[in-house]
Amino acid sequence: MGLAQVMALGVDITYFVTAFVFIYGLKQMASPVTARGGIVIAGIAMLAASLITFGVPQIRLELDINMVLMLVALALGSAVAYISAKRVAMTDMPQMIAIYNGMGGGAAAAIAAVELVKLSGGGVSHGLVVQVLAVLGAVIGSVSFAGSGIAFAKLQGLLKKTTRLPMHQFINLGLFAIVCLTGFWVATGQPVEFAHVIVFFLVALALGVMVTLPIGGADMPVVISLFNALTGLAVAFEGFVLDNAAMIIAGTVVGSAGTLLTQLMAKAMNRSLANVLFSSFGSDSGAAAEEEIEGSMKEIQAQDAAIMMAYADNVIIVPGYGMAVAQAQHKLKEMEDLLEARGVTVKYAIHPVAGRMPGHMNVLLAEAGVEYDKIFDLDEINPEFPQADVALVIGANDVVNPVARSNPDSPIYGMPILDADKAQNVIVIKRGQGAGFSGIENHLFYADNTRMLYGDGQKAVGELIGNIKQL
Repeated sequence: MGLAQVMALGVDITYFVTAFVFIYGLKQMASPVTARGGIVIAGIAMLAASLITFGVPQIRLELDINMVLMLVALALGSAVAYISAKRVAMTDMPQMIAIYNGMGGGAAAAIAAVELVKLSGGGVSHGLVVQVLAVLGAVIGSVSFAGSGIAFAKLQGLLKKTTRLPMHQFINLGLFAIVCLTGFWVATGQPVEFAHVIVFFLVALALGVMVTLPIGGADMPVVISLFNALTGLAVAFEGFVLDNAAMIIAGTVVGSAGTLLTQLMAKAMNRSLANVLFSSFGSDSGAAAEEEIEGSMKEIQAQDAAIMMAYADNVIIVPGYGMAVAQAQHKLKEMEDLLEARGVTVKYAIHPVAGRMPGHMNVLLAEAGVEYDKIFDLDEINPEFPQADVALVIGANDVVNPVARSNPDSPIYGMPILDADKAQNVIVIKRGQGAGFSGIENHLFYADNTRMLYGDGQKAVGELIGNIKQL
């Protein structure tokens, strides 16, 4: 056995070990208790896999231009990741995840682009199967890259409204057809020109943009999960192109996990993925068939709300994106400690799609030090709302709107919601009287048992804390 064969075998064994460690790290992320350690373990495994790649026979360990470019890319990527991890606030994690998903898809598309450009220059064909995988990875990676960029812009507030062009879905269908035709031409070994490759990628990127533009903020958790799955799939396909086991394994695991998460998110909203991608739900148009609202919003002062909560037996807190924007999670933890010192049982109710990414509220509450056994998902907490003396809703809207149960014409009808309206008393902390991302009024705010505490979430909770201390 020659030196090259020994090195190749060593690389394969290392890939196998790092893959096992990577999957173990992902398994650890299933629990909030072990998630931090799991992230570190998976990160170390990926670092090891990246470093051992320099030992594959195809790479010459010479300080040529390619090696310099590789080292520069690694240095830049590591520096950007480290700085962003340190500086990006927890409230901005959805945007960060969206753009990182996009970068992964873009990297896969770039690998495919290099191989296809080689082919256009009269290079040797990889074979039909490999070229088909390269094209599929290019399409999926490009769509993920462009779509994640649009998702980032929406989450960051750079795009304030959804955009739906006339005949929008027909435009998407046309773009998809062009991508399929140009992709087939490239993959089947037909004479390929550089211009063909350029058109192919431009149309694929345009498709990613057009698919994502009409999707509103209410669907962002589903969209982020979907692009995560697409990125993993693209990486796996390009792993076959490069004959790299680490890429195949990591991409497959990420793709399958993202697919499962996408299904769970869609199920949590009681909607199909097709409905998310091809309907106007969550748009800012507010075009919804509304039933007449009875009653009026009734304001409450912080002092009265504090008395109501301090003398309760059971309080359920329902956080939403407004809590994230106000960065009120630490104040909530402080209030929780004060209430529990008075003998009040405090629990947190989390809707699966609350926030802008899966697990958004869980991450913020964990950051504030809220114990994991006090955080409950929808199915666990809903039966307890009728026994709750107070449901405190902070920054949540559509996920507690009772029209999801009562109005078949509502765009959120059928979506499982938190039954906050069934509590004895409901206190809603909200900046103003605006509608949620679905663009419809929340009937909970007009209910007889609901009182509105207007103001910034952090400031409002701070006032509650001050008044509770005085009791």
